[in-house]
Amino acid sequence: MTDKSYNKWVSMSDKALSEQIGAFIRHHRMGLNRTQEDLATAAGISRSTLSLLERGETVTVATLIQVLRVLDKLPVLSIFEVTETVSPLALAKLQKEKRQRVRNKKAK
Repeated sequence: MTDKSYNKWVSMSDKALSEQIGAFIRHHRMGLNRTQEDLATAAGISRSTLSLLERGETVTVATLIQVLRVLDKLPVLSIFEVTETVSPLALAKLQKEKRQRVRNKKAK
């Protein structure tokens, strides 16, 4: 992964990453024209917790998920999807075990 955006994330401190997440939340909340109080109530958290999140302070993952759900931004979590991969050696072994031909059964 030599993508420039990937390098940007890697080079950021944990605090800077948290602030970036907070800016994302604030941007989308304001885009929906919702106050912190409205969004916090809808997410089932306190306004002060939402304020902490938007400032890049420490909050739980559950809190982040609740806020993303209310903002209709849960699809951003798709990056965490785990997909099964097969190693080339395992694939070759599976291919070797596949049937290669069908033989006719002769009646005796």
